Amino acid sequence: MHDFHYISKHDPKVREAYKDIQNILREAQDLLRPKFTFRFDVVGSYKRNMITYDSKLNAGYDFDFNIEINDDETYKPKQLKNMLQKAIGAVCVKYGYDYPEDSTRVLTIRMKNRRKSRILHSCDFAIVNNYIDGKGYERQEYIHFDKQHGNYTWCEQPDGYYMLPEKIDWIKKNDLWDVQMRNLYIEKKNKNNNPDVHSRAVFAMVIHEICQKFGFYEDEK
Repeated sequence: MHDFHYISKHDPKVREAYKDIQNILREAQDLLRPKFTFRFDVVGSYKRNMITYDSKLNAGYDFDFNIEINDDETYKPKQLKNMLQKAIGAVCVKYGYDYPEDSTRVLTIRMKNRRKSRILHSCDFAIVNNYIDGKGYERQEYIHFDKQHGNYTWCEQPDGYYMLPEKIDWIKKNDLWDVQMRNLYIEKKNKNNNPDVHSRAVFAMVIHEICQKFGFYEDEK
């Protein structure tokens, strides 16, 4: 059993970390400008003010950013991710972060208290491409790293990703966010013992459960 709690995005240490990460990305933009340009947006728990931390775990709290390449046709996915890893790595170490780790969906940097061997916070950077498909729908793909085969490809977001904004709006409209949603999210995170089930997956499961319990899917019929 974990002991997750919420921490406000307005907390001074969270605000300072957020500012540093923005600065890291701006400096990475400058380094990469001769090759390509990109924009970035904060997403996930920070944007929703649902940042959590567990004092029992050596994980800290985390941030999530999407990086969108403005001219992505010039380079292959592997080249883009490698160049971003090197540029972010060249900058983030000056701010005290570890060099970015390349995982399946994201690049991750971590701030550590080395004296106590603890992770204070981390940040995940997903490299995405937003586009309009042939039917006129907004879609998103991300650079997926197949570790087993060493392949990098643009991969379409799963179908559930596209329903999240609509479900979130419905939950807020029905006054289920501040109590039911937030309480169930903390409960699920505290019961989750699978290290492969990350916060974003727990969040999606909670959204589905709230919608199922309170009638979203009935309204859709």
